[in-house]
Amino acid sequence: MSTIFTKIIAKEIPADIVYEDDLVLAFRDIAPQAPLHILVIPKQEIATANDVTADDELALGRLFTAAAKIAADQGIAENGYRLIVNCNAHGGQEVFHLHMHILGGRSLGPMLTKRETD
Repeated sequence: MSTIFTKIIAKEIPADIVYEDDLVLAFRDIAPQAPLHILVIPKQEIATANDVTADDELALGRLFTAAAKIAADQGIAENGYRLIVNCNAHGGQEVFHLHMHILGGRSLGPMLTKRETD
């Protein structure tokens, strides 16, 4: 599996990296949906949340501890932020390398808005 995220991890394409350790990498989204929009990705390749195994628990736990550190470093921890993980097409996943969105910097409102059924 090779995705744009795999290439960012390998430093084959540039990214505005804000955090990196042995398990995860975090960088600013190139099409931000909030004043602060950072993606946190495991360095190991996991396509979707459906592909997670018990062996992935350390790396995926690190997504959360890294997100908390990044939120504090970026000054959004006190007011709050949103963490999002999408899974597959109906969940809105566009890159098939599991990743967490950190969104903040303003009030984000309700999670979903109600829509009439199609």
